[in-house]
Amino acid sequence: MKDKFYAYIQELQDRICKKLEETDGKAKFQQDLWEREEGGGGRTRVIENGNIFEKGGVNISAVHGPLAPAMQQYFQVGDVNFFACGLSLVIHPKSPMIPTVHANWRYFEMYDKEGNVIDQWFGGGQDLTPYYLIEEDAKHFHQVSKNACDKHDKAFYPEFKKKCDEYFWNAHRDEARGIGGLFFDHLKASDEKTMQDWYDFVTEVGDSFLEAYIPIVEKRKDSTFTEEQKNWQEIRRGRYVEFNLVHDKGTLFGLKTNGRIESILMSLPPKVQWQYDHHPEKGSEEEKLVDVLKNPKDWA
Repeated sequence: MKDKFYAYIQELQDRICKKLEETDGKAKFQQDLWEREEGGGGRTRVIENGNIFEKGGVNISAVHGPLAPAMQQYFQVGDVNFFACGLSLVIHPKSPMIPTVHANWRYFEMYDKEGNVIDQWFGGGQDLTPYYLIEEDAKHFHQVSKNACDKHDKAFYPEFKKKCDEYFWNAHRDEARGIGGLFFDHLKASDEKTMQDWYDFVTEVGDSFLEAYIPIVEKRKDSTFTEEQKNWQEIRRGRYVEFNLVHDKGTLFGLKTNGRIESILMSLPPKVQWQYDHHPEKGSEEEKLVDVLKNPKDWA
C-alpha cells in the first residue's frame, strides 16, 4: 500500500504542477530534492512571482525511521518505527479576487521492532481560503468535493465537511481560516472499509483537486482590484499564518520529527500584514467574508 500510494502522489504532483504552470503562463516550478538524515526525503516544488501565482508549493515526501518521543506521546505508543508519505500544496495568488487553496493527501504506517505493521491510515483533504466571498466559487469548490465523496459514500461529504470546519478553526480569533472543504484523518480498515477502499477514496479526492480549483482561477484571473483590496488580502493572510503556526498538526508534526524547515514553511505567504485591532467597515464586502468565517455555512 505504501509503495502504491507513494507512486500515486508522485504522478499527482507532476499533473498538478503542469496544470498550474499552464494556467499561470509565466512562472515555472523550481524543484528541490532533499534527504532526511533519519531516513527518507522528498521533492519540493515552488512557484513564485508568476502572472497569477505570487507563491505556491506542491511538495511530496516519504520519510521513515524511529518515531520521535514527542510523537510517541501524541499517538500513545511505545518505541516504534514509522513510515509517512504525502503530497501537500498551498497556492497563494496575487489577486485578492482569487482564493488561496490548500490540499494534502497522506498515508502513515507504524511498525514494531520486528517490522510488523501495527497501524496504518490515510488522511487529507482540500480547502479554500477566499479574501472576498464569491458564492458561485464557494459552491463550485464544495460541489466538486461532494461529487468525489458521493462516488464512495453519501455520508462522507457532510462528515468530512464538518470536520474541515472544525479543524481549520482559528480558536484564538473565533473564526474559520477559510470556507472549508474536506478534512479526514485516521481512515483505517474496518468491517465496512478495507485499506483499498480508503485508497480509492483518497485518490478520488486527489484527482478532483484541479477540477475544484482551476475553473475559479480562470474566472477571476482578469478581475481588477484596488490597493485597499490588496491590503485586505495581506491582513487576511496574517490569519492564515497564525493558524499554520499555532494550530496546524502537519506543521507541528514536521517540526517535531526534524522535518525540512523550508518545505514545512513553504505554506506561508510572501507578504503579510498585521494591523492593530483591524475591523472591516460595516456592510462592506470584507465584513461579508468575516461573517461567514464566524458562522460556517453549507455550500453544496
